[in-house]
This record gives sequence, structure tokens and C-alpha cells, in this order.
Amino acid sequence: MYSLVLYDSCGNTHTGVLFDHDRTKRADTRSVSHQTAVEHFEISLQTPSGEVSTAIGVPTSFVPVTAILPLMRSLGEEVQTLELARVRESGQTVSCQKGCAACCRMLVPISAPEAFALANSIDRLAPQERERLLSKIDVAQQHLARAGVLPQLSALAESPDPISDEAIEPLNRAYYALRMPCPFLDNEVCSIYEDRPAACRELAVTSPATDCQNMTNPTVRPVPVAVRISTALSLLWADLTATTPRLIPLPLAIDWAKRHHAEQAGRWAGTELFEKAIDKIGRYLGQERARRESGG
Repeated sequence: MYSLVLYDSCGNTHTGVLFDHDRTKRADTRSVSHQTAVEHFEISLQTPSGEVSTAIGVPTSFVPVTAILPLMRSLGEEVQTLELARVRESGQTVSCQKGCAACCRMLVPISAPEAFALANSIDRLAPQERERLLSKIDVAQQHLARAGVLPQLSALAESPDPISDEAIEPLNRAYYALRMPCPFLDNEVCSIYEDRPAACRELAVTSPATDCQNMTNPTVRPVPVAVRISTALSLLWADLTATTPRLIPLPLAIDWAKRHHAEQAGRWAGTELFEKAIDKIGRYLGQERARRESGG
């Protein structure tokens, strides 16, 4: 059974992936710093590997889409913790460790909210560190341009139409064939670890680490992912902006965020973002349930 249950701060239960905002909003929201009202919910999320339950506070004020990222990342990590626990209980060992960065040569797709948040994080860095990272991104883009891959990546980031996984696969392979380190990788360690994309948080394998020297090797055994948060965030952004769901190649994310800076100025009620985000997670879980039940 894959379901999602929401408990509001009065203890009332709302089941399903969508719920009526007027019914769930309560008068007992409390004020916190800067006069921000917060509505409290307890989420109970049934995943393929068990239940995730957590209490959260959702601002009722108008906030940017990046405000939902901490919640989405936290939920994704809790769901994936259950997946990791299940594979360990089956006797398998997760071989990923700090400094093992073979996967950091793969094409990493991120959502628009993640791109905005990453650009904001880099803007907050000390000038010298910011310029160092931007220089590495520029070098990476030059490498991609010489390899003839950059135009395809740019088209992917700006595509007005949805692109299937099957259509992207040749580009994934062409990118990985370059074995180009992620521009945010320093001495095989992620320099933006706290802000790393959801796709990076979700990838783990139970096959020997040596197999990861070629991530296309069929012997590589990835841990199943119940919810791909980048995809959920991409669907959320499309819903909020009435645009096409898109995923942006990580080396192009900062430039993309700057070109679309005006779109980041949008503000939505925190509870609206919360409801829509939970809806996307619930829908993804439903698809994942169907896939696993069909043996896919």
C-alpha cells in the first residue's frame, strides 16, 4: 500500500495526495520571528520500504520556490534511508564512501528550483571562492563545447517540450564517455555537499566499488530509488509556472538560473507549495509502485 496521510495541528487526518487547503488551514497557527505564521503538519508517507513520518512547519506567507527545497530534500533522504536499510537487511553492502567519486563523471540533471538555489548559494560565497567555482564551470563548458556536446545540453535545458528518458540516453552516454569530473568536485570530494543535487543524494550502489570505474557496466547494482526529488521538483515548477517539466544539466545550471532570474522572483503561499509538492511525491510513489509490481 502506497499512501500519504497528513495530520494538521488539530489532529485531523487528510488522506491522499491532494487535500483542500481551506479545510486544512487552522486558526492555531503561531507567529515566529519576523511575524511569519507557520502551519504545522505531520506527514506519514508509505513508501515501498516502510513508513516515513515527520512533523514540519509550513510558512503561510508568500515565499520563493526555493523555500520548499529543505523539505523536499529531507523527505527524499528519509525515503532513501529506508531503501538503504532494506538492502542492508538483505545482506548486501552499500559500497559508496567519501572520496569514491566515479559517479561524479555522469550527467547530473537538476530541476529549476535546484538551479536557482545553487546559484543563490554560489552568490553568497566569498568572492575568491565564487570566482574559483565559476572558472571551473567555464572550463567544463569549454570542454563540452570542444566535444560537441554543449549544444545538445543547452537544447535540453531550454527545450519547450518534454523529453523522454529514452531520448536523453544517447546524450547521457556521450557525456559520460568524456569522463569529465563534475566542476564542483575538488580532489574527488564534493565542494557543494550541503547543496548537492537530489540526483547525487539518491545514487548508491551495492556492487563492488571497482565496477563503478565504468558506470555503464551491467554489473553495477544501484540501490532502488522510490522518489526522484529532482523529477518531483521539475513537475512542481512546471505546475507553478504553466511550463514544460524540464531538467537542467548541472554544468549549465548557474548560467540557466541567471538567464531565468526574473522567473525566480515569483512568490507562492507556503501552504500552496507544500500541497503541490506533496502531490508530486505522491504521484511519483504511485508510478513507482506500479513499476515494481509489474516487475519493471
